[in-house]
Amino acid sequence: MKSDIKGLLIDLDGVLYVGGEAIPGAREALDRLGETGIARRFVTNTTTRTAGEVAAKLADLGFQVELEEIFSPVVATRRFLERHEGSAPSVHLLVRDSILPEFEDFPRDRAEPDYVIVGDIGAAWSYQLMNTAFRQLMKGAELIAMHRNKFFETEEGLHLDIGAFVAGLEYVTGNSARIIGKPSPDFFDLGIQSLGLPPEQIAMVGDDVDSDVGGGQAVGLNGVLVRTGKFRQGYVEESGVEPEAILDSIAGLPAWCKGG
Repeated sequence: MKSDIKGLLIDLDGVLYVGGEAIPGAREALDRLGETGIARRFVTNTTTRTAGEVAAKLADLGFQVELEEIFSPVVATRRFLERHEGSAPSVHLLVRDSILPEFEDFPRDRAEPDYVIVGDIGAAWSYQLMNTAFRQLMKGAELIAMHRNKFFETEEGLHLDIGAFVAGLEYVTGNSARIIGKPSPDFFDLGIQSLGLPPEQIAMVGDDVDSDVGGGQAVGLNGVLVRTGKFRQGYVEESGVEPEAILDSIAGLPAWCKGG
């Protein structure tokens, strides 16, 4: 499907860096892309940092990224809640303390909230937390998942992600979660609208064949998969998703954008 690429949506974790280390050649690739005039936005499913904190981490790793170029489920979830009709909706937040300030305008309710919002809380998951959320959902709360990724990569290897807990809550309640981050079409649309380009002129670059590539292709984007981060060849082969390109790393992206 590739046409002339004029814009990029680029995932962060696993594409530009893993943990606290930049992917070899990633900084240079972004510099070269900047020289071509190709517009870019960074779309991440991280739910543990605010956009400002994400920008600060990138700066610490040597990447030149502007705050307004970053789109995350934290930002998108807040925007969704702000569009709620009437008074501010009540929430029960299963998120890291680091992003709680983003939701200080919404009242907390542990009995009958309007929304149960799930982000990454790592090892804090417990039966008690799941059961509390289950009871709230059975009383009519809507489940919002900032994303539903299956796993992610760290310096220690693969780790279970929040998709497992979201799927469990969906199973026991019989209701589907509202997915805010990738692969939600609404989330991709934020980046597409910001770029101001038709989808066929934009490539989504990521290490997740499902959320990044498959999700991007579902809204008409070119899907570019990198063999870094959570990439696993066997999983890609079983996924049924066919990327427009598979690159060893983002270091090969400038050449691909030029048609190489």
